[in-house]
Amino acid sequence: MSNSLFKVKKSGLLSTIQDEGRKGYQQYGIVVSGAMDSFSMNIANFLVGNKGNEAVLEVTVMGPVLEVLNQAVIAICGGNLSPKVNGEKVQMWKSFEVKEGDRLEFGQPLSGARSYISVAGGYDVPFVMGSKSTYLKAGIGGIEGRALEKGDVLYRAEEFKGVSGRALHPEEIPDYHKELDIRVVMGPHAFTEKGTDTFLSTPYEVTPQSDRMGFRLKGEKIEHAGSADIISEAIPLGGIQVPASGDPIILMSDRQTTGGYTRIATVISSDIPYLAQAMPGSTIRFREVTVEEAQEAYEENDRFIRTLGKVSNPRR
Repeated sequence: MSNSLFKVKKSGLLSTIQDEGRKGYQQYGIVVSGAMDSFSMNIANFLVGNKGNEAVLEVTVMGPVLEVLNQAVIAICGGNLSPKVNGEKVQMWKSFEVKEGDRLEFGQPLSGARSYISVAGGYDVPFVMGSKSTYLKAGIGGIEGRALEKGDVLYRAEEFKGVSGRALHPEEIPDYHKELDIRVVMGPHAFTEKGTDTFLSTPYEVTPQSDRMGFRLKGEKIEHAGSADIISEAIPLGGIQVPASGDPIILMSDRQTTGGYTRIATVISSDIPYLAQAMPGSTIRFREVTVEEAQEAYEENDRFIRTLGKVSNPRR
């Protein structure tokens, strides 16, 4: 049986293969990349019976049109970009079967910015430094290091029937809003008291100049205590830089490995998936939490993912 899965009829705005990212290479200047919304990626995989870190197709705002070449079990999680099969709406956060000749497409974005399409058996693309993730600027990973193009054929990594009809409980499905309350741990660099108060008390808007590398925000300017420039240091996921302009930048999946701007705070890992679904025009309010509170949120989320993986993966 052929492992061909989808033929790309339309590429969409930005559709790339992503997994957990290229870990362990930042010391060599290699960008991590990976799914912007790791929660949706994990759930999409668990619903079809894959391991949580299997590669998925990340589609942004305007999804692709895909012709199904062979029967498969898939799931679509994350932002609601109005997915349809043969013109009929399909339920998100639930695995279902597609058949040869079916047409998967997307319509108007209703909530969130990114959807994740998993397939039982995973996508067959090469591993580059231990990851299938696409990093566009370096042209590595995924399909020849680039986004999907019309005429591409996607293949399944292995024959695996998968699990159809498995759904995430409605109470566990995230709500994506245009107004976000994002928790942060403050530091490591000094800002004036006014600058810190401004950051924590006023809303910031996500600008159209935002991408997988980082979200540029606009709002009241943040006042520095000294120079905005520092000796370059490592950049964590969710680190919030404030250059001399006073406009914050949140560093995301395709962030550079080091940076030379002051950082006022870091978004906690549990809130990154919500942040990843923000569209331009969304507003963000930052709320300070302690390191201990951030760790508790991480552990709660991690327990949920691990528990779901134990009961959902028939191949383990």
